[in-house]
Amino acid sequence: MKAIQSIRGMHDTLPETVHVWQHLEGRLRALLDAYGYQEIRLPAVEFTELFARSIGDVTDIVEKEMYTFEDRNGDRLSLRPEGTAGCVRAGIEHGLLHNQVQRLWYQGPMFRHERPQKGRYRQFHQVGMEVFGLQGPDVDAEMLAFTARLWKALGLRNLRLELNTLGTPASRLRYRERLIGYFEARRDGLDPEALRRLHENPLRLLDSKHPDTAAIAREAPTLLDDLDADSRAHFEGLRAHLDALGIAYTHNPRLVRGLDYYTHTVFEWITDELGAQGTVCAGGRYDGLVEQLGGRATPAIGLAMGLERLVSLLTGQSAAPAPEGPDIYLVVPGDDARIQALVLAERLRDTLPRLRLVLNCGGGSIKAQMKKADRTGARYAVILGPDEIAAGTAVVKALRDPGAGQLTVSQDDLAALMQARLDR
Repeated sequence: MKAIQSIRGMHDTLPETVHVWQHLEGRLRALLDAYGYQEIRLPAVEFTELFARSIGDVTDIVEKEMYTFEDRNGDRLSLRPEGTAGCVRAGIEHGLLHNQVQRLWYQGPMFRHERPQKGRYRQFHQVGMEVFGLQGPDVDAEMLAFTARLWKALGLRNLRLELNTLGTPASRLRYRERLIGYFEARRDGLDPEALRRLHENPLRLLDSKHPDTAAIAREAPTLLDDLDADSRAHFEGLRAHLDALGIAYTHNPRLVRGLDYYTHTVFEWITDELGAQGTVCAGGRYDGLVEQLGGRATPAIGLAMGLERLVSLLTGQSAAPAPEGPDIYLVVPGDDARIQALVLAERLRDTLPRLRLVLNCGGGSIKAQMKKADRTGARYAVILGPDEIAAGTAVVKALRDPGAGQLTVSQDDLAALMQARLDR
């Protein structure tokens, strides 16, 4: 019978790489806690209407990339392509947002039916951060300071920050009309997809990947000329905060992001070390989205980080820690010792709750078991054979410190000995 394979673009994370994920997730959790963010856990499936109303009907995500289906009740449902919409929905539904400041974060898989390539998958994992109820540029800057601190904590290098402002809906509407006029005058040079989008979402032409359209877009007018005074002040305030923090950035007037709900600040952290998929973190302000989804007007800002891309960067820059083996591999030569070995293992776990201990199960010669112990990366082999059981002892052999040799110790003293050695 033919073996069933994983779905294209949806990958397993195997034990030899999980430690990198755990390292990244651990640093993220610690820093999120330090900055006062609370975790929220959200469903992976939402009503399709949620994404159509938030992301936008004429975006690539809604038009082409969502996994959408009809359930047995006739409801249109979608696997979430991003996390912000679901977080806003939950905030409105549970009364978390009205007259409150909330700092929330979430983690989990997202789904988009895109062409799989390096750094782009159909199931991918994100950590998202959302702040509700604050409208000044100071919280924008704090969120960017968080990311800069995270890169430093992870030991990541060569990440650059790009910023832009999309202003208010009114300033964007003025800019939209100017853009349409600019591209209409050059429509003969646009690709078919750009022509289709021209009157629906002209801002998306600014980050077109088609070479002809991209060349035209490089000379397009920028939004800065259409900004109102408040939008300009917000952007200048953000830049002043970043300058005071010493966080380097580049103003990229072509940066628009792929979701329709953004206002004011948008940003991306980018690397050149992952090929075409170089954005590892991106986000921005979305002051109108809560009201758009049925809540009361609430200022908000958020970001998402792609964990697969960060794991690739950690691995590529040799910034990931080496996997840690167990502290003890308990070698059990002889069938008669199995019960006593299990009892000893559980006694050690009772006394040393953080002890990482692997008990050899299934028998085997002492030579074979010692090879297994070495392959696990264990620091010590503890040997418990018939002679040791009779004497109430165990043999402790150092596997990673050749100078330490081996010694025989009373089983009653084993926990104290291991505690002392592991604390070195």
